[in-house]
Amino acid sequence: MADVVARMADGISAFTAAEWDACAGGDNPFVSHAFLSALEDSGSAVAHTGWQAVPIAIDDADGAPIAIVPAYAKSHSQGEYVFDQGWAEAWERAGRSYYPKLQIAVPFSPVPGPRLLLRDAAVAPALIAAAEAVVQQNDLSSAHATFVDPAQVPLFEAAGWLIRADRQFHWYNQDYADFDGFLGALSSRKRKAIRKERAAAREGLDFLHLAGADITERHWDAFWHFYQDTGSRKWGRPYLKRSFFSLLGQRLGERVVLMLALRDGVPIAGALNLLGSDTLYGRYWGATEEVPFLHFELCYYQAIDVAIARGLKRVEAGAQGEHKLARGYLPTPTFSAHYIPDPAFRRAVADYLEQERLMVAENIEILAEESPYKKDGDLGI
Repeated sequence: MADVVARMADGISAFTAAEWDACAGGDNPFVSHAFLSALEDSGSAVAHTGWQAVPIAIDDADGAPIAIVPAYAKSHSQGEYVFDQGWAEAWERAGRSYYPKLQIAVPFSPVPGPRLLLRDAAVAPALIAAAEAVVQQNDLSSAHATFVDPAQVPLFEAAGWLIRADRQFHWYNQDYADFDGFLGALSSRKRKAIRKERAAAREGLDFLHLAGADITERHWDAFWHFYQDTGSRKWGRPYLKRSFFSLLGQRLGERVVLMLALRDGVPIAGALNLLGSDTLYGRYWGATEEVPFLHFELCYYQAIDVAIARGLKRVEAGAQGEHKLARGYLPTPTFSAHYIPDPAFRRAVADYLEQERLMVAENIEILAEESPYKKDGDLGI
């Protein structure tokens, strides 16, 4: 397209939900206006937390956006799950400032999805060029698009961005009728182990699945305590504000699924999930009581139950975690793309990423050999 002009907006709130979602589509809830605006409006992802929203947009002749990049000016590398602190240290040792950098991402969410939100796919190269221009015009060190939908990786690669690979563990639904159908696809030893784990985790507990308007502020209060406990142990302080969860429930409605474990009617643990068009995304979990295997039950096994019941294709249960493999979650590659204008720094990073990609591919191959599924079964993925 000739004479394409891009603009940088002052936050997610500069767009209406209709404008944003016309570009984002409805498949992935994490790039929706509802999710991103809840992060912004709750004060969770704002300038003073190091996440200044600076979405980049291209408009049509009538002034409506036809393409958007969910971009942030980052003053640190926290909450990204793609670790570049080593790059930052090398850049600083060279006497340069790594921060602020441009981050194209969903804050605090290691969930693959589109990072070029396109109502008109023809402007994708121009949108990437606009992100590069922001880096150059503001003398930033770099731009990073993290957890990029695999279908969009070639767009960044064609623009000369460096591609980084990692892996997560996802569960794939092979048209199972129920959980026992899934278990039937596993080796006998793994099948027995999972049944024992579920029995131990569920003893003396009741479980509740809530969605949409059925999730009350009382439920969010309970989950907030769970989230704070997990956040304080993992990150030192939780990233998300309490109001974020209320806003999420209000704005995403039935796409929010909250699973609670109760003892004598009192919630002791919870797992928060979001529904995509064909995927259940597990995001946050926490507990106020230690129960063996309860994390696996709430976050992995009940997620599988929900996916089968709803006819979803897969469950994505977050970053890392080789322990997921024994629970039927298979290694799956994830990708990020990196724009580094400085030639010497780019060469060093490119060399590092080439070796890292080989290591990740080898790791995925080794892990796949340890799959809990019957060896004569073809999962078709």
